[in-house]
Amino acid sequence: MLKPHPAVLRRLVDEYEALSAAARPGEPADLTARARDLEYTLCVSTGTRNVERALQVAHQWLATAPAPAHESSAPPTVTGQRTPTPEPA
Repeated sequence: MLKPHPAVLRRLVDEYEALSAAARPGEPADLTARARDLEYTLCVSTGTRNVERALQVAHQWLATAPAPAHESSAPPTVTGQRTPTPEPA
């Protein structure tokens, strides 16, 4: 099974949990629709059928995911050394 990128999965989990924590009776329809969309996406992303299980799996995967790499302004070369960024003319 393909796994989602940890950063994408983290955003889905964070947004869903924030919406769930702030949910109140009579929420606007667009918020509940977004929560349903997130539930579906989490289930598909984790290969599960309910959001509780999807969150369990997502948290397990995130706990074992490698630490995010730091982005840099210059991409590494084949040798692993960075090439200098040219100065503007």
